[in-house]
This record gives sequence, C-alpha cells and structure tokens, in this order.
Amino acid sequence: MPYSLVSAATLGFDLVRLPAGRAVADALLTGLAADAPALEHLAAVHPAAGRDRELRATLAVRSRKARELAAAVPQLRDAVQPPPGADRAAVLVAQLERSTIGDAAAVERVLRDDVLGPEHPAVAQVGEDVRDAAADVLADAAVGAWAAAVLPPLVARQLTGPLAVAVATGVPTTPELDLGPATGELSELLTGLRTLDDAGRARWMAAVDASRAARRPWATAMHEASWGAHVSGRTRTLAAAQLLAVRAFLDAGFGAPAAAAGAWNAVAGCVQGLVMADLLGSDALAVLCSPRPSGSHRGQGPSPR
Repeated sequence: MPYSLVSAATLGFDLVRLPAGRAVADALLTGLAADAPALEHLAAVHPAAGRDRELRATLAVRSRKARELAAAVPQLRDAVQPPPGADRAAVLVAQLERSTIGDAAAVERVLRDDVLGPEHPAVAQVGEDVRDAAADVLADAAVGAWAAAVLPPLVARQLTGPLAVAVATGVPTTPELDLGPATGELSELLTGLRTLDDAGRARWMAAVDASRAARRPWATAMHEASWGAHVSGRTRTLAAAQLLAVRAFLDAGFGAPAAAAGAWNAVAGCVQGLVMADLLGSDALAVLCSPRPSGSHRGQGPSPR
C-alpha cells in the first residue's frame, strides 16, 4: 500500500508498531522541518560526498542490497488466513501487532516525493544535487530504521549514521508548527500522552473500548478531516502533527498490542480533529475526539462549530 502525507495517520499506525518506528518518524520530521541550510547540511554528510566513482558505486550497491533485505519486514498483505475454528478477531489483532500495512519502499517514496516534493518551501532554494543528496540521507535513515529488525546491525548503522551525524551537528528534527487556535490544545494533548502512567493508559484503553462499542463512523470522519487538510493546504501541517503524535504515543508507553487494539486510532483521530476542528462539522469532530478520556486534558476539547 502506498503512503502519502494525506494518510499520515495510516503511516503512523505502522510506525508505532515497528521496533524503530520512532526513528522513521524522526527522519520524516527532519525532512518536513528542513530549511535550505539544513538541506545543504544533510547533503554534506552524504557518504558519497567527495568520494571517487568506485566508492560511490560500492555505496550504491550496498544501498540496493539493504533495500532488498528491508522487504522482509512482515506485511499484512502476506498474512495467512486463520485456520477453521480459530478466533478470527484474535488472529487479526495478532497479525496487526507484527505486520505493517505499507513497506520500506512506500516510506522512501513518501519521503522523496511528498516530504521533499515540490510543495516543500526550501527545496526550490537549493540545487537539484543538494536536494537529491539530502533525500538520500533521509531515505537511508528511514529505511534503516524501518527494517532495523531484519537488517544486519552493521547495515542498519551504515544507513542511519549520516542522519545521526547531521542531527548531532545542528539539523533540526521538529517542525515549527503553527496551527492557529489548535496549537495549544495539540501541545496539551501530546504533553499529556508523554506523561501517562499505568492508570492513564488504562483510561485511554477504556475510552477506546467505549468508543468502539458506540460504533461511530471513525473512518468517515478521518476522511473528512484529511480532505479538509488537502483542500485547505494543511496537508503538511497535519502530517507533521501525526508524526509528532507517533513520538508522544511511544513515550506514553503504549506498545504494539495497544496500538493494534485501537489506541493509535484513538490518538490519531484526536490529533486529526484538533488540527482540523475549524473545518469539520460537529458530528465528525465529536467522533474523532470522543475517545479522549475526560481526565486527560483540561476542559472537554474544542467546541464543535
């Protein structure tokens, strides 16, 4: 399945279930945050920068082989059907815990074509060679983290090392988000997630169960919010918010089982609702924000328009 910035919540669902998914989110956020000097800095740490043709060819072969290995990350499309008499719901949840919807190639495409695509404000300020080299560094890091569980450790380090150097020497990893009226409440939501304890996680899961029992049209509401982001030019902003939510979700101590059981969809829906609240109908906003436990924030969230 291909990813896009419009469907960042789906990408986030895969990232919160991967062992090194946070690092993939970091690579994507670094690309979203990059200004022209940051792109030049990323290009400068490219392992082929200043190297002779023979070494560049060796690096290219290494990169291609790493991507072939990355294809071994389990995907839902390859999941086997449950045997007769099995608990299909339990089997599905187990598959969701260990299999992804997309793959490493899809992550790389969204990074190169969407994150660093024509709508990136700084790409037009640098040469094509700089843009391509910076994209290589970010794509290598994303693929290396995505497939960390199946790549030889040395290969993973070779892929992720250049970005680590760039970040350690000043390249920012967090976009400057200006969400207008939503900025404060989004920050409050993410901060609240990062500081959850066992009781706080239990409240979220209880709210998820209650929301599921209500059978609300969550997917329709998410689509409405995504469409609103697309037509209003806020796709990159919403994508950044979802990727920041990946960090907060993992900091909260939620693991793959909780994500597969609905916790990620609940968080992603709240983020989607908060960021797009001014363009959503009251019904869609209520659906998206309903799983948020009343004790996890001040007040009751944004007022439906």
